[in-house]
Amino acid sequence: MAPSPKQIDLSTEEAGFLIERVRSRNLDEKDYELLIGVIETVLFLYQALSQKSHSIQRLLRRIFGVKTESAKGVLKGAPHSTPRDGELDQKAENIPAEKDSGRKGHGRNGADSYKGAERTFVPHCTLKAKDRCPLCLKGKVYPMSPPATLIRMTGRAPVGAAIFELERLRCNLCGEVFTADPPEGVGSEKYDAAAGAIICTLKYGAGLPFYRQEKLQESLSVPLPASTQWDIAESVANKVHPAFRELIREGAQGDIVQNDDTTARVISLMKEISREEKASRTGIFTTGVLSTIKGRKIALFFTGRKHAGENLRDMLEQRVGNLPIPIQMCDGSNRNLPKDHATLECNCLTHARRNFVEVVSSFPEECRHLVETLGKVYHFDDTCKEKKMSAEERLDFHKSHSGPVMDELKAWAVDQIDHKRVEPNSGLGKAIKYMLDRWVKLTQFLRIPGAPLDNNLCEQILKRAILHRKNSLFYRTEHGAFIGDLFMSLITTCTLNGVNPFEYIIILQEYSSELFKDPSRWMPWNYKEALHPPHT
Repeated sequence: MAPSPKQIDLSTEEAGFLIERVRSRNLDEKDYELLIGVIETVLFLYQALSQKSHSIQRLLRRIFGVKTESAKGVLKGAPHSTPRDGELDQKAENIPAEKDSGRKGHGRNGADSYKGAERTFVPHCTLKAKDRCPLCLKGKVYPMSPPATLIRMTGRAPVGAAIFELERLRCNLCGEVFTADPPEGVGSEKYDAAAGAIICTLKYGAGLPFYRQEKLQESLSVPLPASTQWDIAESVANKVHPAFRELIREGAQGDIVQNDDTTARVISLMKEISREEKASRTGIFTTGVLSTIKGRKIALFFTGRKHAGENLRDMLEQRVGNLPIPIQMCDGSNRNLPKDHATLECNCLTHARRNFVEVVSSFPEECRHLVETLGKVYHFDDTCKEKKMSAEERLDFHKSHSGPVMDELKAWAVDQIDHKRVEPNSGLGKAIKYMLDRWVKLTQFLRIPGAPLDNNLCEQILKRAILHRKNSLFYRTEHGAFIGDLFMSLITTCTLNGVNPFEYIIILQEYSSELFKDPSRWMPWNYKEALHPPHT
């Protein structure tokens, strides 16, 4: 049995040196050509296998997801590179050490954390303010602030039910029936505003499909069919949709807009595409748009056959003409750009970094250098947030601190390509080329006040649409997709602004007539003022 061959890693540069050494041996021309062919074949197969491995790993990540892209997780097991000249010292730049790895979410929540809880003041049963102290009999007792707190959690079905048995009396002579009046405040509708709000919040906020809610309700002895839930959600949407339209209008005025796509399934559109002989576009997408206006964030969702750039273009049609050009953050795809509308385009550093993360197993030293270098830039950006710098102050800070770091990174990347330290068609070569081709757009935070580093926030809001797709699988119609976009936009915007979405959707229903008259007064950040206007 032939021994197993020794495995070697052959780079393009090493192969070149080997060919030069073979040439200097004055071999027969046929032997020389044969050896050259063997070397080139080995190099080709090595690169092909490497790229195939990266493609398989990328596919596995898309199927099963990734636990983390943090530097600690990415560089685990990768060898440490020696410090390069000009590299900033970690301690000198106050780059924080790894945080304690203690599990999150296992601390106790204080009473202030339960903002949605009902609060009941319980007076002392035997004492009141200024009474004589029962212990020393000399002093007087006075109220203490804050009061002692006692938290009790109760469980109930998401949608509860109450049955009112109205007494009926019948005359034994004339047969007239007299029925008791319902208690005050019961209402005339079977499903109140809170029922609609919780159904929509669970479905479009927590990703709990109607059929799962149906099974849950049935197990708790309060049946609520999935078809009935849809009717309720549609009825709620009819009452609150002006708030969604107003979010779109206000989002169009944003200082910073971020957008991205994820795939979607809409049965009616899939049938429409299948009927087309030569469909120009077969994809169906959910676009997520995150608009920031003076620090306030608005999340918007649009599902259909349009790409992110087309949905953003439609939104920007409502932009006031005298506003400055908005900053746009997205990945490097051209389909994210809104035609006919100028934007200050910025590209996502995380997307560029991710290309290196995917090949870290094959190029650990080079990827470590890239990840650690960008880590310094993110540390500087965190410093700006901690110190609450203005956009101009943040720009100056990045210029003086992040500018030299990014200059060093670019010089390193150019050196890798120009001196053929990396094969251009390898995974690392493609990652470097992607970064260099978009260098200006990746570094807009060094030129434009307020420009973000990445598109992470927009990707995070898109997870709500992905969760819905994972659990509910599809929308049946475009109308159903519109209702999903409406509620996801309202719920996510509430979450981003620290507002209770359940309470907000209840209020919108109860004040639907006022909402239709002036939607701008009923946004998540000002609806409480509309409820309790200041006295003039």
